Amino acid sequence: MKPAVLEVTQRIRERSAATRRAYLARIDRLVNRAPGADRMGCANVAHAFAAMPAGDKFRIVGEKAPHIGIVSAYNDMLSAHQPYEQFPALIRDEAHRCGATAQVAGGVPAMCDGVTQGLPGMELSLFSRDTIAMSTAVGLTHDVFDAALLLGVCDKIVPGLLIGALHFGHLPCVFVPAGPMSSGLSNNAKSKVREQYAQGQVGRAELLQAESAAYHGAGTCTFYGTANSNQMLLEAMGLHVPGAAFVHPHAELREALTREAVRTVLSLTKGRRFVPIGRLVDERVIVNAMLALLATGGSTNHLIHWVAVARSAGILIDWSDFSDLSHATPLLARVYPNGSADVNQFQAAGGPGYVIRELIDGGWMHADVATVVDGGLREYAKVPVQGDTDSTTPLRWHEVPGQSGDDGIVRPAAAPFSGHGGLALLTGNLGRAVIKTSSVPDDRHVIEAPARVFTNQEALQSAFKAGELDRDVIVVVRFQGPQACGMPELHKLTPPLAVLQGKGFRVALVTDGRMSGASGKVPAAIHVSPEALAGGPLGKVQDGDLIRLDAVAGTLQALVPADEWAARTPAVLDPEQAETNGHDLGRELFAGMRRNVKSAEEGAITWM
Repeated sequence: MKPAVLEVTQRIRERSAATRRAYLARIDRLVNRAPGADRMGCANVAHAFAAMPAGDKFRIVGEKAPHIGIVSAYNDMLSAHQPYEQFPALIRDEAHRCGATAQVAGGVPAMCDGVTQGLPGMELSLFSRDTIAMSTAVGLTHDVFDAALLLGVCDKIVPGLLIGALHFGHLPCVFVPAGPMSSGLSNNAKSKVREQYAQGQVGRAELLQAESAAYHGAGTCTFYGTANSNQMLLEAMGLHVPGAAFVHPHAELREALTREAVRTVLSLTKGRRFVPIGRLVDERVIVNAMLALLATGGSTNHLIHWVAVARSAGILIDWSDFSDLSHATPLLARVYPNGSADVNQFQAAGGPGYVIRELIDGGWMHADVATVVDGGLREYAKVPVQGDTDSTTPLRWHEVPGQSGDDGIVRPAAAPFSGHGGLALLTGNLGRAVIKTSSVPDDRHVIEAPARVFTNQEALQSAFKAGELDRDVIVVVRFQGPQACGMPELHKLTPPLAVLQGKGFRVALVTDGRMSGASGKVPAAIHVSPEALAGGPLGKVQDGDLIRLDAVAGTLQALVPADEWAARTPAVLDPEQAETNGHDLGRELFAGMRRNVKSAEEGAITWM
C-alpha cells in the first residue's frame, strides 16, 4: 500500500474512533434481535403482510424465510429511473425462486438537475439528498426486513439512499443500478451548440434539437457527472454486483445482474455470510471510494456527499483528506467533461473494473475489505457475462483485459494521464474551496484577474450579453451556499464563461454554490466555505479586487492589503433577493433545512 493512502486511512480511523465505536455499538444492539415477525405484536405483523399472497405470509411467519425490503427511486420522468418500473416484479420473482420474499418498502423522491438547472427548483436539489435519506428511513422503519435492495442512480439519489441505508446499518444491503442510455449526440458537439446559443449564433430550435439528440432515451446521461460517478464509487465500495454499473437498461445482461442482486443480498443474511452494510462500510471502504473518485476525475459534488455518507457510518472525513489523497493518486481516466469519451466508451475501454484493478495492483486501494460478494474487492476487477442459455450458472465473471481498450480513455497506473488526481483543495483569505483540475487545460490552472461580483446567476448572464465581461475577469457569484438558497448548481454559467475563455480571456469562477458533476473547462473554485451568508470572506470581495486562483499551489486569494481586508465589513444579501430565495414552488417547505444545514465541507448535512 502507498504510504500516503495508509497515512490518510489511519488518521481518519483515529479521528473517527469514538463516533465509529458508538455507531457499531448501535448496530450490534439491533443485529441481535429476533426476526420482525417474532418480535412484533400480532396486529403489527398482520398489517405488515396484509396484502401479500398467503404463501408469502407463511414463508415469512411460519418458515422464517428471509424477507427483502425494496426501496426504489422509480419515476418515469427521469430517464435514469424509468427502467425501475419493472424491477420489483422481477425481484419478487427471483426472491421466490430462492425461497425468500420481497416487498417494496417505500419510494423516494428523485429530481433531475438537468430539468431544474437555472430554475427555482434547483434550490431543492441538494436538500433532496437528505429528504431521500429520510424517505429511505420511512420505508425501512417498518422493521420487518432481513435485507434491503436499493434502486437508484442519479445525483442526490444514491448518496441519499446510502445515507439512509447506513442509518439501518444492521441490514445487509445491495445497490441495484439501471445503467446508462445509449450514446447520442456527442458531449463535445452538444457543448459547442450551447456556446453558439450563448453567442446568439443559433436559436432555441437548434439548441433544443441538440439537447434532445444528446438526452434521448432510458438510462443515465452519458457524461461522467455525479450520476455516473455514483456508480463508479459504489463499485469501488463493493456495494454492487461486480460490473453492474454501466450496462444498458435494456440489455439482457441487465436483468441477469438484477436477479443476481437478489441472490447476493440473500447470501449476506443471517445464517449465511452475514455482512450488514454498517460493518461493510468502514474507513478503508470510504478511502477506496475517495480514491476511485480522484483517479477518474469524478464529480465535485462528492466532496460534499461522501462527507455526509461517511458521517452516517460514524466516520469523519474532510477536504484535506481528499486533497492529500489527490496528490498521491494517478489520474487514470478521461471521460467527458475530462475528455471526449462518454461512459459507454469508458465501459468498452475497460471501465470501473480496469481502474479498480490498476489501483489495487499499484497499492492505492485497500483490497482486503468486505464487499457484498465473497472474495473482496478484486472481484470488482472482473467483467460479467451471461452463461449459456442451458447453463445452471446465469452469470460468469472474466478478468478485465490486461491492456486498455483505448488509452485515450483509460490508462494503466504506470502511464497515467497525470500523476495526481482530478480534484484539488484551494485555501486562502477567501476561505476553502475545491476545483476540478482534470477538466481544465494546464495553462488555465493559475488565473489572476480583477473581480466582478454578482449575487445571482441571472445578473451574470445579463452582464455577459451586454458585453461587460469581455476581458480578463474572475467572476464571483456569492450568496449561493446551503444556508442562502440550498446551494444550487450553476452549470448554466458554463457556456458564457467558456465563450469568454474561447476568446482568449483569462477567466475563472469563484462561488459558494456548486458547479455540477459536469464542471467544464473553465477554472471554477466552488463550494467556498464558509459561505457568504454565514459571514464568510467571500462577502468582502468588491468589484475590481485582484484575485488569484492557483490550482498548482492550492491557493485562493484576494490580493488586497491585509489591513484593508481585515477592516472590510462583509456584504449582506439584498433584502429583495433574500425575500425571493426560498419561496414559491414548494421551496418554503425546506426553510428548516436552510436554517439547520452544516457547511459544504461538513457535507451540507441537515440531520445533525
